[in-house]
Amino acid sequence: MDILSTVADKLKDPTVMEQLGKKAGARPDQVGKLAQNALPLLLKTMQQNASTPEGAKSLEKALRDHQDDPVEDVFNFLQGVDIEDGAKILGHIFSSKKEQVQKDLAGKTGLTVEQVVAVLTQLAPLVLGALGNEKKKKEKEKSSAGDLGDLLGGLLGSLLK
Repeated sequence: MDILSTVADKLKDPTVMEQLGKKAGARPDQVGKLAQNALPLLLKTMQQNASTPEGAKSLEKALRDHQDDPVEDVFNFLQGVDIEDGAKILGHIFSSKKEQVQKDLAGKTGLTVEQVVAVLTQLAPLVLGALGNEKKKKEKEKSSAGDLGDLLGGLLGSLLK
């Protein structure tokens, strides 16, 4: 099983949802609903951003920066996650649409905008770490699957299973 599938599976684990929820003051079921809505949106937006040369270059750099993050152990990773980095990641991905995305997700999940932000700032570094780890692995294998579109699509597919 690749790292993307491992992370996707862990994001369905109630214990992980509970941990994410503690920092946000949200119940695990609310966090699960947020993850179901937010992660595909996050990945699709990253795909859109990477469709331009500038966006692809920016994402490549972010993946290199996160390629050695210890995301295999999702539970422990989330205990020490850098939420300031997560906020920066969300700003880069959603740019001027960030506040509207957060409001939309709050409306869909019954969470406050602050709770949405608290969860997303934990999830964003996890997603980048998983993608960075997988890209590094594919490059070592000299696999063409190190392509950004394939990586993003792979994680999106794993999440939707």
